Amino acid sequence: LHVSRLPLLTNDSKATVSVLYCFFSIHMAQQVGEKRKTTNVEEEDEAEQWTDIERLTEMGIGSADIAKLKSGGVNTVGGLIMQVKKSLLAIKGLSEAKVDKILEASKKLSTCGFQSGVEALEKRKDVVKITTGCKAFDDLLGGGIETMSITEAFGEFRTGKTQLAHTLCVTSQLPRSMGGGNGKVAFVDTEGTFRPERIRPIAERFGLEAEAALENIIVARAYTHEHQASLLGLLGAKMVDDQFKLLIIDSITALFRVDFSGRGELAERQQKLGKMLSHLVKLAEEFNVAVYVTNQVIADPGGASMFTADPKKPVGGHVMAHASTTRLFFRKGRGEQRIAKIHDSPCLPEAEAVYQISAEGITDAKD
Repeated sequence: LHVSRLPLLTNDSKATVSVLYCFFSIHMAQQVGEKRKTTNVEEEDEAEQWTDIERLTEMGIGSADIAKLKSGGVNTVGGLIMQVKKSLLAIKGLSEAKVDKILEASKKLSTCGFQSGVEALEKRKDVVKITTGCKAFDDLLGGGIETMSITEAFGEFRTGKTQLAHTLCVTSQLPRSMGGGNGKVAFVDTEGTFRPERIRPIAERFGLEAEAALENIIVARAYTHEHQASLLGLLGAKMVDDQFKLLIIDSITALFRVDFSGRGELAERQQKLGKMLSHLVKLAEEFNVAVYVTNQVIADPGGASMFTADPKKPVGGHVMAHASTTRLFFRKGRGEQRIAKIHDSPCLPEAEAVYQISAEGITDAKD
């Protein structure tokens, strides 16, 4: 309301209204500033990489069938195309004829197919690198933990795998200009290792509000490998509704080792582990999120252990090795120092970096 639209008021009254209007404007500006301060995650222009499943209505698919797809964990057109027909037929209420019609409609909305090398290079520009909090570690990774891929960290206890996870919970919320992902975090805890009190000193180190940082982290405790898979099935809907940039699973193989025992169940374990890893790859590529998983190690009693300084190997075998884009081997150094080595990567050379564990998370190593 502007004072010029109040002709019946006296000049004194108009002056009073003007003063009140000024105070109101200042108050609203402060409220907006406080809101931005307490959310940490800023609004940045980012084109959506996915197509909402609701757009299938444009292709003649009914709302009831779309609701059934959502109940089955399918929330985007890309996610629909990534499903095998058998899994879609398992959704209650979808016949084979309906599934065929839905898949045909999804192909018309999707751009999945061949592309030139130039187009692939352009798409790589969408990849975000999330800082680890240690410059040497970031340099080792070519800038940080990258989105659209799985980064696996394996090593024995007390090597910093979980501490890196806690640090990434904060750095992923930083703006891009500070090496962050400007997004929220999903943390699937299979070993009971997530400690919210660790987030406060790490957030203060990077100048973030601790309470807001915790608000931007969603945590779920998994108790069986089936529970773990069902939790991951819920993430698609959350990533459609909000801006996530990091998914952490600590650890990826712990529950599989408990739920399957002996060589007799090894094939089934590896098959289900492979299916879960495939789901993670799809989430990473579809929603442009970084997937960081920790992994346990086992002693290698084979003949090669005689000639190896550290005869430990990661759990999960070849299934785990092929699914992970970047594999990091962590080992202990002097005092609080730890050493990270590139074990496998499609684009990074084999090298090492020294980092340190502190109350403020992963930091640069001190002499």
